Amino acid sequence: MHSVADALQRTDAPALLADFALHLSAQRGLSAHTVRAYTSDLEQLFSFARSRGIDSYAQMDLSTLRGWLAEMATRELSRSTVARRGAAARTFFEWATRTDRIEQDPAARLASPRLHKVLPTVLAVNSAATLMDAARDLATEGGPVELRTWACVELLYATGARVGEVVDLDIRDIDLDQRSVRVLGKGDKERVVPFGVPAAHAVREWLERGRPTLVNSSSTDALFIGQRGQRWGQRQVRDAVHRLSAVAGVDDVAPHDLRHSAATHLLQGGSDLRTVQEVLGHATLATTQRYTHVSAERLRSSYQLAHPRA
Repeated sequence: MHSVADALQRTDAPALLADFALHLSAQRGLSAHTVRAYTSDLEQLFSFARSRGIDSYAQMDLSTLRGWLAEMATRELSRSTVARRGAAARTFFEWATRTDRIEQDPAARLASPRLHKVLPTVLAVNSAATLMDAARDLATEGGPVELRTWACVELLYATGARVGEVVDLDIRDIDLDQRSVRVLGKGDKERVVPFGVPAAHAVREWLERGRPTLVNSSSTDALFIGQRGQRWGQRQVRDAVHRLSAVAGVDDVAPHDLRHSAATHLLQGGSDLRTVQEVLGHATLATTQRYTHVSAERLRSSYQLAHPRA
């Protein structure tokens, strides 16, 4: 009679990872990017194990997993990369144990390096206003490219949406009369986010004066399109925001920094954590709470600069 380990040793690794990827996306609701990262991490783990004579994940033990993480540390990979790979291993072996693919979880006591707590980059309120004003001024004097940048940065800052969420928007997702946008977030969770008059004005100008000049026979229904009529990409948005930062004379920021800024400014303006959580689409309140630390650190910095007894 074959043991569980014997049966597992004959398991096809690609099929196994495909099952695990389906679990991550369908049951855990993880993004496609995270699923790809986890499966890639596990492929590297399997390769590491094979180089040490281990033919099956069923034969791996805690020592093997620790050796894998230690080997990455010697290659001077970042703490965040090593931590993610440790999380991938823990998630995989917990799933494999729960679904009776293995009898004991070798990753139950696997620890990952602690990440340094880095506060997100946040623009001051006046700097954010300067950035938006610069985008509007360029759009007033420029063409469809400048109108697109203006509308995009206004929407990023007004809604706190991720850059991937914004470039995935279609025209039907935005309601200029109600000043709200339907956003599809991580795990295909949908949320409706309000935005203000400046963003509505910028988006309307883009739709009326900018987007029609770029539309062609191959155009999509995307809200933001590029020079060839196709959906605007995340990299192009990042480049546009970096260029705008330089023109505006503010700290260099990326689109995600506008999300951080939106969250922090909402809290500073008196919004409660639950509301900010819903606006940002965070799965847990703990993720949103880090913005209270940002506000506290900025308050501490201001105090230390201003108070004579600090």
